[in-house]
Amino acid sequence: MKKAVFLTLNLFLAIISFSQDKSLYERQLFVVGEDTLRCRILTPLNYSPKKRYPVVIFLHGSGERGDDNDLQLKWGGDLFLDSANRARFPAIIIFPQSPQNFTWAQMKRVPIQGDSLGGFRILADTVPTKPMQLVLNFIDTLVKNGTADKKRIYIGGLSLGGFGTFDAIQRRPDLFAAAFPICGGGDPSSVTRYRKKLPVWVFHGDADQSVPVSNSRLMVAAMKNAKVTVKYTEYPGVGHDSWIKVFAEPDLLPWLFAQKIK
Repeated sequence: MKKAVFLTLNLFLAIISFSQDKSLYERQLFVVGEDTLRCRILTPLNYSPKKRYPVVIFLHGSGERGDDNDLQLKWGGDLFLDSANRARFPAIIIFPQSPQNFTWAQMKRVPIQGDSLGGFRILADTVPTKPMQLVLNFIDTLVKNGTADKKRIYIGGLSLGGFGTFDAIQRRPDLFAAAFPICGGGDPSSVTRYRKKLPVWVFHGDADQSVPVSNSRLMVAAMKNAKVTVKYTEYPGVGHDSWIKVFAEPDLLPWLFAQKIK
């Protein structure tokens, strides 16, 4: 009986600890006119307002959309909360949240039988979606007020956020120092707009049934043809949750934070 109580207490304390960790991401609202971008922001250990810091923007998937300012931390939040990572890579980490019924990239899905891309169509030549425009405006504000190191701004995302990552780097090619889209896709014709020396690390699982791996393969091939600096990791037998593998990649953060606009 005592052992059971002890185990239950330990589980309870672990849950409390986990909750407290996520609370280190401060709730913030970025308001432009009548539009609001909900964000959770993790500041570096020993943060100083007199310093400029690298900034990481991480875009969530479709299942984390909403207005609770919580769901976007479901995937990836723990990676940047890790105490060793915070000590080694001091940076401002931003998890914005898209409202329901919006996407990060201008896109539509028209399922066609036999379409290897799963029917995803990206409208790269149109104006940004409202959430994407707010994200870009927020980054500009951080640069303008001296919070962000403008040479070390990074963006990544999974699924819907992977599409958003490809979209962001073609809309603002000189803004980002590196990008890591996970199980997403984009418009291959837009890669000619990327900064030529922009490092991009693309990830996908080859058994993905939600966003077929052909989407990433197409983008990687287009980037190689355009002489963009691209790395590609494809996980055999992995489905749409390839981000779990990505967050366990020991080289991801060292690679990311080594990138700098020269």
